[in-house]
Amino acid sequence: MENFPPQSPSLKNNEFLHVASVSNTIGNKMLYAECLVIELSNPDLRENALHLLSKMTDLFRDLAPLLWNSIGTIAIFLQEIITIYPALSPENLTPSQSTRICNTLALLQCVASHPDTKLSFMKANIPIYLYPFLNTSNKLAPFEDLRLASLGVIAAMVKVKTKEAIGFLLATEVMPLCLRNMEIGKELSKTVATFIVEKILSDDDGLAYICGTPDRFFAVGRALDRMLASVDNQPSPRLLKLMIPCYTSLTKNVGFFKPNPTPPS
Repeated sequence: MENFPPQSPSLKNNEFLHVASVSNTIGNKMLYAECLVIELSNPDLRENALHLLSKMTDLFRDLAPLLWNSIGTIAIFLQEIITIYPALSPENLTPSQSTRICNTLALLQCVASHPDTKLSFMKANIPIYLYPFLNTSNKLAPFEDLRLASLGVIAAMVKVKTKEAIGFLLATEVMPLCLRNMEIGKELSKTVATFIVEKILSDDDGLAYICGTPDRFFAVGRALDRMLASVDNQPSPRLLKLMIPCYTSLTKNVGFFKPNPTPPS
């Protein structure tokens, strides 16, 4: 990480981002990302560094390990997230605040999806810090964007389904938050939340958890039914494509709830 460019990447963002996107040299991309990661430690440069790094999540696969293993970077992300909590209640989140946190969440999504960092990400309980965002109900764009970005992080964990990811989500009780967003969110948020629910239901442990009590079983059924009623007027093929497997999984336990036997007279 020696011989950094004499001028901050944040001050030449367009030029550097262009070089990073078109260059075939992985070293150039890594050098650029390393410069930006260093800038995260400077409060005056952090916002623009977050913005530029969030645009690099698909440029090269080594960004996630760089973010996770660089000293203090994840702590900075958590600091950004925690700082915004007071804006959730009372609800006074501004668009600029929401955008800044969404950039942070885009980087966490990168970490959550990478096979070399996903398990450590879960063991550190990082997703729990996003749950307050999923618990909001304000439908204005700043809050909706924040919920969608948070759901994106969780969806990245289960896109390639593993027992560890499903177990983490069950243990931290994310299901009620997903059901909440299936009801109050806009179409894209509903879709991502339903994607997470479908992944949980498609797992044997996840299905057993949902069918473990009548309350959980019927809560999922009600959320799906309400969404189905709402999409009648505005059909969404991608949403329906996720809802149908959810219903199918629930029918696998159709005989799970049996009436109590009649006590002997």
